[in-house]
Amino acid sequence: MCSGVSKSIAIAVACLAVLCGAFNGAFATVPELSSSRVVFQTNYGDIEFGFYPSVAPRTVEHIFKLVRLGCYNTNHFFRVDKGFVAQVADVAGGRTAPMNEVQKLEAEKTLVGEFSDVKHVRGILSMGRYSDPDSAQSSFSMLLGDAPHLDGEYAIFGKVTKGDETLRKLEQLPTRKEGIFVMV
Repeated sequence: MCSGVSKSIAIAVACLAVLCGAFNGAFATVPELSSSRVVFQTNYGDIEFGFYPSVAPRTVEHIFKLVRLGCYNTNHFFRVDKGFVAQVADVAGGRTAPMNEVQKLEAEKTLVGEFSDVKHVRGILSMGRYSDPDSAQSSFSMLLGDAPHLDGEYAIFGKVTKGDETLRKLEQLPTRKEGIFVMV
């Protein structure tokens, strides 16, 4: 009887070890957020972001500078694709207010892609870009669902810390399809 109990315990321990390894792999790519926060105020509610400077330091620095300069003021979401992304327009073309020279200079900077093993899941902030992986400027997406096909292809720099109810409201907005995009 003792050997049967020992085998059962050994099997349970082995299963637990496999599960722990699987969970460790799944959670190993969740970086720590910095204490800094930015709040975007929308007509549908506020969205607060936290940032991953250990994952994408140049991207975080660039976004913070754009925020401090007021570049995202009067900007908009140009794309809301339910269950996928809410994408903030590039500040050089998405603002309704004109930019001063300092804002233009920062807005036109192109970032080298800072790709990581962090997963694209609901709430993640991920830089927009063209086909060139080093072409991100100021457009970014808030993930409205899991998008594993973006993993390692787009620079993740933070996540939504408050305002998921606002994201849910954005997902309900009427949209129109233009080519491959679902536009607001």
